Amino acid sequence: TGPPRGGRATRAPPGAMAAAPRGRFFCTAGRGLEPFVAREVRARLGATEVDCVSGKVFFRAAVGPGELRRLRSGERLFLLLKRRGPLPVCGNRGKMLHEIKSLVIEEPKYWLDIISVWRKLHGHEGKADGVSHSALVLKRKSEEETNIANKRQKTEQERAVVSEKCQVEAGETCVVPEGMSSQECWIESKPSSEFPSKGCGENPTANEQLSFSFRVSCRCSGAIARILTSQEIGRALGVALVQQCGWRADLRDPDLEIFVHLNDIHSVVGIPLFRLPLANRDYIKTAGLRSTVAWAMASLAEISAGALVLDPMCGLGTILLEAAKEWPEACYWGADISDSQLEGADENIRTADLMDKIELLKASVKALPLPSESFDSVISDIPFGKKFKMMNDAQLLPDILQEMERVLRVGGTLVLLLSAELRGRVAALASCAAGGSAQAPAVAGNSSSSAQGHGESLLSRLLGSLVPEGAYAVSLGKTDAFIHKYRKVSAAGDG
Repeated sequence: TGPPRGGRATRAPPGAMAAAPRGRFFCTAGRGLEPFVAREVRARLGATEVDCVSGKVFFRAAVGPGELRRLRSGERLFLLLKRRGPLPVCGNRGKMLHEIKSLVIEEPKYWLDIISVWRKLHGHEGKADGVSHSALVLKRKSEEETNIANKRQKTEQERAVVSEKCQVEAGETCVVPEGMSSQECWIESKPSSEFPSKGCGENPTANEQLSFSFRVSCRCSGAIARILTSQEIGRALGVALVQQCGWRADLRDPDLEIFVHLNDIHSVVGIPLFRLPLANRDYIKTAGLRSTVAWAMASLAEISAGALVLDPMCGLGTILLEAAKEWPEACYWGADISDSQLEGADENIRTADLMDKIELLKASVKALPLPSESFDSVISDIPFGKKFKMMNDAQLLPDILQEMERVLRVGGTLVLLLSAELRGRVAALASCAAGGSAQAPAVAGNSSSSAQGHGESLLSRLLGSLVPEGAYAVSLGKTDAFIHKYRKVSAAGDG
């Protein structure tokens, strides 16, 4: 099941939806965030035919680029061209290449229709996102013209029209779905070209210039990858597109990128809609937690107008920034014990122009200088990993949960991001607190039985007031983590 309702996602205005073409799209997502993307496209875009697979969410919506760009839980957005089942695999490489080309290559009229949809998504005036674009020329060439063009482009074809590796802009980190390499993320190196406001027609004049460039980004996995490489498939598709449509292959500066993903589940062909991933946030100067994960956590917190929201271990403030941008009617507080983290958070808040929405204070999460039951939501990424070895201390986790529970009002929500190790620790303590036979696991560097007893006693009181309402496994790249949601149903110790 998808995540619970929450958030301020709204449907596009009826007028805007009526004017926009109804297109098919898919959005890539970090592993575990697919249900969040599905929920968001339904709520924000009024999407239909929503279908989730590992790393992707497919949907249909009648919206423009403005609404599409506001998606916050996905990585990258594509216009869907083809989606079929896995291609038949055989030992005949030539036959397989023919099947793949049959999937992608169509008559020029097909590509004219696709480009027409793209044009409508970006408006009819030849302007999109303030970027000046080149014209697209599609023409049916005579045999003589074709031969001349093929000779002229031979060297470009040999350069391949494949972008096999993840082309990531400076500072960008790809979140890669399970079972895929970093090649799955495709980042364009320049703005996508707009297409002419005039229709191309099927009989252009003879003096039109061959000016439209493209590249193929191909990713293969599973059985098909044991027969053909991404380079071989991309090269074959590129040469065929040059011959069929008269386009110019350009790996470095293409007007258009064609994304092809072939695996044992499906065969997908799409075109990226935007130059940068949706996950890029221009209002975050120094990145901390992945923005999509931070947004997903905030969406579970049920933030409403006038609510008070706290991140007691705010770090660089990513969770607060994502929440305040999406739900600006609430008030936000962030606490951290580190001066450098608070300085980075303050810089991010100023960059995002949210100084009037977010307050920062220096404080330890174990002793917050805040009144009891004063916040409607508490959201926190509890630090873990080699950099935060102190989180292995058996005493610290119960102390943190005690303070978070204390400042949270009855009926409020607590949303935590935990490592697998911390999640196991919570489960073990909960089992002991409930009188189960399981024993809390030994903690490196602290074998004190009194520390374990202290934790069990606290969890016994806390788990009586904090009721779990969901857990979501997510990927942080090379690390797995879990988003946990709790609701405070009574004051701790009230029974």
